Amino acid sequence: YPACVKTTRLWFPAGERAVATGIFNAGTNVGAMLTPALLPLILTVWGWQAAFVAMGSLGLIWVIMWRLKYYNPEEHPTVSKTELDYINQEVEPAPVKVPFTGILKMRGTWAFALAYAITAPVFWFYLYWLPPFLNQQYNLGISVTQMGIPLILIWLTADFGSVGGGILSSWLIGRGMRATKARLLSMLIFAITICSVVFAANASGLWVAVLAISVAVGAHQAWTANIWSLVMDYTPKHMMSTVFGFGGMCAAIGGMFMTQIVGAVLTATNNNYNVLFTMIPAMYFIALIWLYFMAPRKVPTLSE
Repeated sequence: YPACVKTTRLWFPAGERAVATGIFNAGTNVGAMLTPALLPLILTVWGWQAAFVAMGSLGLIWVIMWRLKYYNPEEHPTVSKTELDYINQEVEPAPVKVPFTGILKMRGTWAFALAYAITAPVFWFYLYWLPPFLNQQYNLGISVTQMGIPLILIWLTADFGSVGGGILSSWLIGRGMRATKARLLSMLIFAITICSVVFAANASGLWVAVLAISVAVGAHQAWTANIWSLVMDYTPKHMMSTVFGFGGMCAAIGGMFMTQIVGAVLTATNNNYNVLFTMIPAMYFIALIWLYFMAPRKVPTLSE
């Protein structure tokens, strides 16, 4: 992710950044969508070890292709001066070496890191706990037709949400709204949309639960496209990977706590998901309030 975010920061101005982010982040959902369909086949034919071999092989192929084909805008053989000026239309501070301790002193680093640590674990909750939830509530088992189709629909909706979330804030910027305001307004809309998940635990049937969860997962990915774009909006290009990587580390720590919280809640409530599905929307509003007060409104200069 840090490499994808840094690349997007280098190649796209603010008005196009969220759409590009939504598109590459949609790849996560494609993987989550294909896995329930392919996993039973892989387990049956080749065994569980083959799943790890397949993932490692795909990653290796991608690294090789990236190394052979990727260029920064200034180095790309087919990028014209007009295109380069369009890409670099924003004012940037001169790239200087900044120690990691200096990056930790930046307000924007902590604005992103804590907000992301609060909300990113929700996505992992969906990845790891949706199959047990659906199986417990509706006795779906692990077959493609029973478990796979609901999960495929959920992650397909997440794809649309990821791209759609980027389109919304880009549209607002195109109408003259300041980038930071456009991101925060979009995130408020998606935080409200995520509240649909509270209806999942006591849904009247499988497809009502799938609908409620699909809307929430799609809104989460729309939120993600905007929080990633927000940190790009105020972080200098040469610090982007480090700031985002630190935020990703904080998100992983948040995920550790989320796992413990989920386990404790389900144990205490005899596998009742009501508390969890009620808690999830609140996490986005807490993160949004934090971002509203802490996120810088522009890329800081050296004097700032």
